[in-house]
Amino acid sequence: MPFPQVVLTAFGGPDKLDLRSVDTLPEPRPGEVRVRVHVTSAAFTDVMIRKGMYPDVKEKPPFVPGYDMVGIVDALGPGVTGWSVGDRVADLTTIGAYSGYICLPADRLTAVPEGVADEDALAMILSAVTPYQMLHRVARARAGQSLLIHGAGGAVGTAMLQLARAAGITAVGTDIAAKHDLIRSLGATPVDADAPDPEAAIRAAVGDGVDVVFDPLGGESLSRSLHALKPGGMLVAFGFQNEVLGRGGSIPLDFVKLKLWDWLPNGHATAFYSIGAMRRRHPEWFREDLAALFTMLAEGRFDPAVAEVMPLSEVRRAHERVEAGTVPGKLVLRVTDA
Repeated sequence: MPFPQVVLTAFGGPDKLDLRSVDTLPEPRPGEVRVRVHVTSAAFTDVMIRKGMYPDVKEKPPFVPGYDMVGIVDALGPGVTGWSVGDRVADLTTIGAYSGYICLPADRLTAVPEGVADEDALAMILSAVTPYQMLHRVARARAGQSLLIHGAGGAVGTAMLQLARAAGITAVGTDIAAKHDLIRSLGATPVDADAPDPEAAIRAAVGDGVDVVFDPLGGESLSRSLHALKPGGMLVAFGFQNEVLGRGGSIPLDFVKLKLWDWLPNGHATAFYSIGAMRRRHPEWFREDLAALFTMLAEGRFDPAVAEVMPLSEVRRAHERVEAGTVPGKLVLRVTDA
């Protein structure tokens, strides 16, 4: 039975993503299950992978991208227990999810609750586990504290704002003006990312400073983020968007700056967060945190900001939109029908 699959033919722009039809189903090996993928996403992480700038991906093209997925168990490999054909599952795949079918280790999968839409479940995997772990595992923020997040109107940003509100944490978020109403609706104070003097705009919004800043931008933004902290505050970097988009910055230099600032006797702490690295160190945390988020979703305590659902055939346009930074929330790609 033919199924769709997107292959990255070379590192570069969206034109390097080729849609093809595959005739032969993959067969699960011992300990694996085959999943019919319903939805995956176009996220900035996928953009980094497409450009060959994501440290956790060592593969060279051609390969199938796709960082996260929700689908249905279609076949069980030898020795698999605990799952049945027809179970709906989710996983952080890193690559491989831009495909109608994928084989995955059974022990990496998380069950998706009944009554939860595929698109909403997908929004939990990368885009909500990331802020959940940064907020609770890394910064260990508490009720009554405050935070600043850049890119607050995107998939990770909107999830962070909801988690902050649920935890009793005051939030400020930078983004383009078109996303400010969304940021306000999530209980946060928006700051114009295109302000003539970004540091002055942030300073006006945070006053004496915030307890934590979450920075996916890197480059010059890291210094502004550091200056937005209270004494004893923490800067958590989790991306390098400025360098990826050609807006300055250097990934190696950013790492050096974070380490240096962490050593300085200025009362500030710094950290770099990678969901892949965290999962490798603490796989049990990923399972616990995704399950907790699924519970919040099923109970109506979390409302994912799903911007749009596009067919996998429009993957190039989806990547263009994500790279332009105009998507308000999560951009979902429908791979196969439920």
